Amino acid sequence: MGCVCSKQSEGTRHEFFSLLASQTFFSDDEVEVLHELFIKLASCISNEKLITKEDFQFILIKDTERRSLSTERIFGLFDMRNDGAIDFGEFVHSLNIFHPNSSQRDKAIFAFRLYDTHQTGFIEPEEVKELIIDVLEESELMLTESVIDSIVSKTFEEADWKKDGKIDLEEWEKFVATYPLTLKNMTIPFLKDIPRIFPSFFNSNKILTGD
Repeated sequence: MGCVCSKQSEGTRHEFFSLLASQTFFSDDEVEVLHELFIKLASCISNEKLITKEDFQFILIKDTERRSLSTERIFGLFDMRNDGAIDFGEFVHSLNIFHPNSSQRDKAIFAFRLYDTHQTGFIEPEEVKELIIDVLEESELMLTESVIDSIVSKTFEEADWKKDGKIDLEEWEKFVATYPLTLKNMTIPFLKDIPRIFPSFFNSNKILTGD
């Protein structure tokens, strides 16, 4: 499956960008910028107009050799059609979750699905431990297993108020409402400031459009 906009005429492409803008917190111009960014990211390893799992891992951790559980989970959530590649529409809709204006509930659901590595509809202790170890390895940080176990235990002590050894979505939403910093990494501030981050594009776009 190719990028939807890659095979369309210029007019149809802009209609598609406008549709994406109407469905997200991005403006038409911001979607245009995100498209430029998407094309650059997609060509990191290959010349395809799709982001493969290999591309995605290289973008996030600059390493395509070792297995990254966190990268696999994020890729799986971006790959909404579950076809092994991220197209531009999926890219924009997924980034929209990380927009500062996106609701805390949408962010919470995305984070819940990220931690639910076994995709059972529950977060279990071993899943949290696996992700913590994976992130620590990527960051080249060291924590003893007893410290990691303590973190996991404390989390479940706070979140698992039904005391069944796992966290469901209802418990998770209450937990992140009590501890909002849990979702801190679910917001990318620059997504609200794209015109300032990419001023050269906006200036050239105004010249081309005569605005």
